[in-house]
Amino acid sequence: MSDQNPYQKLGVSEDASFDEVQDARNRLLEQHGGDSKGRELIEAAYDAILMDRLRMRQEGKIKVPERIRFPEMRVPSPQKESPVTRDQSPAWLQRILDQPSLSDVLAPGAWFLGLSAISLFVPAASDQVLQLGLVVGVGVSIYFLNRKENKFGRAVLFTLASLIIGLIAGGLIAVPVLQQLALINITANQFSTVLTFILMWLISSFLR
Repeated sequence: MSDQNPYQKLGVSEDASFDEVQDARNRLLEQHGGDSKGRELIEAAYDAILMDRLRMRQEGKIKVPERIRFPEMRVPSPQKESPVTRDQSPAWLQRILDQPSLSDVLAPGAWFLGLSAISLFVPAASDQVLQLGLVVGVGVSIYFLNRKENKFGRAVLFTLASLIIGLIAGGLIAVPVLQQLALINITANQFSTVLTFILMWLISSFLR
């Protein structure tokens, strides 16, 4: 690559417009990401082209766009309102919602799926087994929440809230749901426990 001229390094022709040169530079910078040496070579090639264009301008061989010669006279064009902006969720919601990576979703999901399976499919799961599962679920939820944000108190608060809400909601809707699922042999306590695990998974994965 060292034998190439600056235009070849950016992949543009020598008569390319300034916009084409700038677009090529930006595209290559994005492709190289954290490759500092590659980015330096791209920036060096870009600077060399600008110097070449300046020399040619001084010799009267090309006309430099007004926005390059007189940037202070450039009138900023009105920015179009992005449709996404109007559809964005409220600021308070953005502060508590996270955009987790795949591992942040799958890792706690695997734990809670396993705990749910134990609660549902272990024959005649006793209340002691369900209570032990909830204790383990609380620990799992606190661990993954604290791992993401390193805020232990907040992790404990969110986990306890999910435990209370899950058990209360499960108790309220267990009877009507189980009546609809009469063929499925699970108890109200099993249903409440699994619902709580689902809520813990959502909170540990998608809350900050």
